Amino acid sequence: MTGMGVSGRIAKAFIQSKLTPLIVMASLLLGLFAVIVTPREEEPQIVVPMVDVFVNYPGASAKEVEERVTYPMEKLLWEIKGVEYVYSIVKPGFNLTIVRFYVGENMEDSLVKLHNKLMSHYDWIPRAFLSPWSNRNQLTTSLS
Repeated sequence: MTGMGVSGRIAKAFIQSKLTPLIVMASLLLGLFAVIVTPREEEPQIVVPMVDVFVNYPGASAKEVEERVTYPMEKLLWEIKGVEYVYSIVKPGFNLTIVRFYVGENMEDSLVKLHNKLMSHYDWIPRAFLSPWSNRNQLTTSLS
């Protein structure tokens, strides 16, 4: 073979070498050793702060809830430092928005940031729907 490049010559050297099986075995043994000595916990303590915000908008269609509540609230929630994801579920007269913060964010600080953001823009909320902090609605949190 006359047109063999650099990679072809290296491959040929490994195929013909008696050291190749030894290198492969040493690599496998080192990998097995790394798996055995790597510490792991049965139940690691990973904190992922998540906040569920329920909003009732009695008598509104799902489209109206989405346009008047969900979109504006999602825009505000994305502005909070430390937010990783914002998910929303919209049904007629109801909105559930789940705000997930980055792993390791402090739960209390995350709640305070979310509360402050929502309350600082309280005047943007349409008058027809019930506040997330009224008797019929609640701000709930869950750790996952």
